[in-house]
Amino acid sequence: MNFHAIRAIYTFEMARTFRTLLQSIVSPVISTSLYFVVFGAAIGSRITGIDGVSYGAFIVPGLIMLSLLTQSISNASFGIFFPKFTGTIYELLSAPVSYVEIVISYVGAAATKSIILSLIILATSALFVPLEIQHPLWMLLFLVLTAFTFCLFGFVLGIWADGFEKLQLVPFLIVTPLIFLGGSFYSIEMLPPVWQTVTLFNPVVYLISGFRWSFYGIADVSVGVSLGMTLLFLAICLGLVAWIFKTGYRLKA
Repeated sequence: MNFHAIRAIYTFEMARTFRTLLQSIVSPVISTSLYFVVFGAAIGSRITGIDGVSYGAFIVPGLIMLSLLTQSISNASFGIFFPKFTGTIYELLSAPVSYVEIVISYVGAAATKSIILSLIILATSALFVPLEIQHPLWMLLFLVLTAFTFCLFGFVLGIWADGFEKLQLVPFLIVTPLIFLGGSFYSIEMLPPVWQTVTLFNPVVYLISGFRWSFYGIADVSVGVSLGMTLLFLAICLGLVAWIFKTGYRLKA
């Protein structure tokens, strides 16, 4: 394992984040804070608690997951897309660096950014609502697994995309609606029975449900099912990345 190469790529990617601190960290935190102001204070004050949890506190895990998923995909997809766009990806592929080391460095840097941002948002949310984390280790486990899973997904997206339009297509038209319809701002038990069944086909439901359970001990689906689905998504993304480097898809052009 070439740890020097991994450290070099990882450091470069992290340095790019700090050069664009306003866009990478400050902007998502401000956007999430606006959700707390609108949903937590303005609307939440008119909504009764859900399963004994105030509405403002109830939406905290969903908002963190919203930011985590979108930022993980964005960080990883842009991280690998720009070397493709500028042509420097071929220098990287011809260097004495294995595919595993490339994935570890790029995905590791993207996941680190997303996790740091999520923890900042978690700390920021404590300024708006009283927080309770009943299972902190489970919370960190879901946070890390979800970050790496969707960073791998973003990595695949960055390789697949051949333009900036495609790079934005999946996050905005598919992932974001799935997050909003996945119980970020409500419990799926509030839906009619038919829609509850339909919602269970949304993979994001399992991520948000497991993450919310780590805070308040309440969940829309079993915690074991949530963890199993998260690991399944991770395995699928790992399989896609392995297939891409094995076949050279969108790399050997």
